[in-house]
Amino acid sequence: MKRIRRRGSKETPVYEATTRDVVVRVVANYMPEQSDPERGRWFWAYVVEIENHGNDVVQLVSRHWIITDALNRVEEVRGQGVVGEQPTLKPRDAFRYTSGCPLSAPSGTMRGTYQMITDLGIMFDAAIPEFSLDLPGAKRIVN
Repeated sequence: MKRIRRRGSKETPVYEATTRDVVVRVVANYMPEQSDPERGRWFWAYVVEIENHGNDVVQLVSRHWIITDALNRVEEVRGQGVVGEQPTLKPRDAFRYTSGCPLSAPSGTMRGTYQMITDLGIMFDAAIPEFSLDLPGAKRIVN
């Protein structure tokens, strides 16, 4: 069962999804120092936290991101692990990492899945909640 919700403040919302007792939380922030709007580049950093609330050991094997900008241009990114790692999470363990995303429009969204495998060899996709990439003070695309 997948559950998605948003919490946190208006300025820094926390997006959350739960799949098979794996909780994925995301917080994104605009990075003006890495952006160049005059050249059509806006950059966001995001922090992802993955928690294992279940009883099985799980490993993150791969990722699939769907990135949509304000002009409805879609980019899909697939790859092994995250930030060069394929973390294994025992029950009650968590893994946190930071990454970034450039866009050629001033706003957009990201969502996706992590392919996970249990210590029993059962594979499943853990949902990454859809989250907004919006300039500070702008109306959020995803509530």
